[in-house]
Amino acid sequence: MAATGLSANPVEYRERLNEQSDDQIDAWAAELMRDVAIRRGVLKVIADFRKAAKLDEGSFERVFAAGGGPPASLGRDASGRVMVPAVALWALVAGIRSQVADGRERLIEYLVENFEDLVYV
Repeated sequence: MAATGLSANPVEYRERLNEQSDDQIDAWAAELMRDVAIRRGVLKVIADFRKAAKLDEGSFERVFAAGGGPPASLGRDASGRVMVPAVALWALVAGIRSQVADGRERLIEYLVENFEDLVYV
């Protein structure tokens, strides 16, 4: 598993992530968002990302738009939860990096908090 960056547990995984390049972290975060959206839904990705990145709704919307997500595509589901198209989740990666100084750390936190989903995939 070491060649793929995966580890036996979240602590070791975080250590390995810290050794990776920014491009690799970005690619893995975007891939995880895509995979989780397919299996568990976009709302799960949004909830997990907002938690890991410490974003309220307004900040989430700014990050999405700053990363290249089309602001007009941002909406709400029937329960009022913020929603974006699955095909635009990638925008969160570039957006978090452009909006906060510790974007890398927040992406790593997102990956680590979803360690169990990575092991599943």
